[in-house]
Amino acid sequence: MSKRIAVVTGGIGGLGTQICKALAQAGRTVIAVDLDLRSERVSAFQQEVEGLDIHFAAANVGDYDACGALVQSIEAKYGALDILVTNAGITRDATLRKMQRAQWEEVIDVNLGSAFNLCGHAINGMQARSFGRVVNISSVSGQTGNFGQTNYAAAKAGLHGFTMSLAREVATKGITVNSVSPGYIRTAMTGAMPVEIQEKITASIPAGRMGRPDDIARAVVFLSDDAAGYITGANLPVNGGLFMSF
Repeated sequence: MSKRIAVVTGGIGGLGTQICKALAQAGRTVIAVDLDLRSERVSAFQQEVEGLDIHFAAANVGDYDACGALVQSIEAKYGALDILVTNAGITRDATLRKMQRAQWEEVIDVNLGSAFNLCGHAINGMQARSFGRVVNISSVSGQTGNFGQTNYAAAKAGLHGFTMSLAREVATKGITVNSVSPGYIRTAMTGAMPVEIQEKITASIPAGRMGRPDDIARAVVFLSDDAAGYITGANLPVNGGLFMSF
């Protein structure tokens, strides 16, 4: 069997890069998708993943037509798009009273709209090949809400509904659709928080630590595996026990 082709949006960055590396180490050919970034950042990414079967493609995932062109080019070059990980995300935090319409729309367009844009174009090919794995990266904020993040929490909660609905639509086609909901993850962003805030967050997590990008990456590898074909419409929380439900 030929190698599965995986696409990871938001592929350049702490979490996205780790997901790309984990998928490549699991034997996939990986295309990291991100904005047409500064050349030095792309070069740094390529140096970090050197030796792995990881490639870069520039695209604005908030643009429906751009996503269509991306999917078409990947299928033409690699012959398939088997695994889609929608990891692209942004924040524009503000309380609702202070939030501008643009802040709302930008977050919804990227964090939720990109899943529609990409799945809308990728599903047909997956269905034709009778195989597909879609993993949407949500957030614990979509389950609990978070102060100053009505836009972000709404987008991530919307991903849960999107995931379950699409899972029902394609379940008989060899395609699974699941989500992963990270809690607080140790990244450059959380590392820049004041120490007292980091300590307060850590104290609220039953596991006693923030997560690591590889904690999320392993969950993605599991859900995207050929052997995970009977798991669909599920949300896998990776939050150290910060939020528990059944």
